[in-house]
Amino acid sequence: MQVLRAKRVSIHTLTAVLFFYLLSASGQISAPPEVPPSFKLDMQTAERLRPQLMADSEPPSGRYSTGELVYKRLLQFVPSTPANFKWQFRIVDNNQLNAYASPEGAIYVESGLANLAGQSAGLWAAILSHEMAHVTRRDWARRYLYQKYLERGGGARIVLGDPGLPTDTWFDSEKASADMGRFCRQLELLADHDGLMMMARAGYHPDFVPSLHHLLHAQGVAGSKSLYASHPCWEERDQELTRAYAEASIEFEHRWREWYASPGGNPPVVVFANEPTLKKLSAGQWQIRVPMHCENLVGAVEVVLRSNTRRNETLRLGKLPDNTDNASELRQLTGCTSPTTTVTFLLGDLGKKPKQTAAWTDLYVIDAWGSVLAREDIPKFPR
Repeated sequence: MQVLRAKRVSIHTLTAVLFFYLLSASGQISAPPEVPPSFKLDMQTAERLRPQLMADSEPPSGRYSTGELVYKRLLQFVPSTPANFKWQFRIVDNNQLNAYASPEGAIYVESGLANLAGQSAGLWAAILSHEMAHVTRRDWARRYLYQKYLERGGGARIVLGDPGLPTDTWFDSEKASADMGRFCRQLELLADHDGLMMMARAGYHPDFVPSLHHLLHAQGVAGSKSLYASHPCWEERDQELTRAYAEASIEFEHRWREWYASPGGNPPVVVFANEPTLKKLSAGQWQIRVPMHCENLVGAVEVVLRSNTRRNETLRLGKLPDNTDNASELRQLTGCTSPTTTVTFLLGDLGKKPKQTAAWTDLYVIDAWGSVLAREDIPKFPR
C-alpha cells in the first residue's frame, strides 16, 4: 500500500508539471516539454509488450528491402537517445494500412502500407521518419501523463454556483475527450514536423510526406474532422504543415543541390486538390469547380469525374478503379501551372435522371500511368 501511494503521488506531480507547460495564455495546446527523467512507465510497458509484438511481426526482407535500407539511413540522423532504446524495424503481415511505434524504439509497419510504399525510398522515409519522431519525442509518455491529468479533472471541471459562495464542481467528460483529441492531434503534427526535418537531412525530399498522405486519402483511409479524433484529417495536415514543408525543403535543398542524386531521388508529383464546389447555373445545368495546385509536375495530370455506386471503393495500390459497372465518367487534362488552377466540369440536364444525378460521387487526379495523386468527394446534388 505504501508503494502504491508513492506511485500515485509521483504520477500526479508529473502530470501537473506537464500540464503547466501545455496550455498557452490563449488556452491552446503548445509544444509539450520533455518528459521528466524519473518517468519510466513507457519503457516498462514496452518491455512487457515486446515479446507479443515481436511474435506478431517479422523482419523486413525481400520486397521490403527498400524500407530496411531507408530505415538504416534514417537511424544515422536520429537525435541521441538513451541507451535502453532498442531500435528495430518490423513488418506486420495483416494487409492493413497503418504503422505504429513502441516507446523503446521498435517500428511496426503493416503490410498493406508497406506494399503501398513499394520500392519508393521517399514514401518509406515518410512512413518511418514519422514513427521514429514519435519515439524520440516520447509521445507515448506524453499521452499517458496528459490522460492521467484529465482523469483527475484537470482542465475539465466546471464550477457551479455564484462567485463568492460555496461551490461544487462536476467533471465534464465531453470536454476532457475533446481536450485529449486536440492534444493527440497536436502530437501528430509535431511528429510530422520532426519527421520532415529528419528525412530532409537524410536525403529524402519533404514532398514525399504530402504524397503519402494523399495516397492514403485516396485509398479511403479516413481522416476524421471530429473534435475527439486522435489524428488530424488530411486537409488539416496539409494546412498546418505548410510552414514545416517550406522549412524542411530549404534544409533538403541546402544539403542536396542535385535532387536526382539524393537517396530518395527526385521529389514526387504532389497535387493539392481542394474540396469541389457545386453550383446550379440554370434549369438542368450544373457546374463543378475543382481548385487545385501541383508541385514538381512536368507535363499534365488528368482530372476524372466519375459516378460510382460504390463510394469510397478501396483502390488497388493507388490505381484508379476499373470502370467495370459502366459508370458515367468525364475527364480533363490540365498542366496545373498556376497556384490557383481551377478545373471546371459542366453537367447537362441530369434532373431527368435522378439516379444518375445522385451517383456523381468521386473526383480523382491521376498521372500518365493511371496512379491516383489525389481524391475528393463530390457534394451531393440537392433534390
